[in-house]
Amino acid sequence: MEEQYDFSKAERGKFHRPDAKLNIPVYLESEVQAFIDKIAEARQSDTSTVVNQLLRSDMDIAKVLR
Repeated sequence: MEEQYDFSKAERGKFHRPDAKLNIPVYLESEVQAFIDKIAEARQSDTSTVVNQLLRSDMDIAKVLR
């Protein structure tokens, strides 16, 4: 590693994309993953769709409880 770097020709924010979508990985416990996998298989769907549907239903319940 050099002691000093030359940033005189650098451009601030060159790679910044304010509208970029960030997909954050979510790690499920094995018991929860198995539960979701069973539902997804029964519905012939993928895991992400099932998780999103379950979370949306939880969001609806939370809205009602407010």
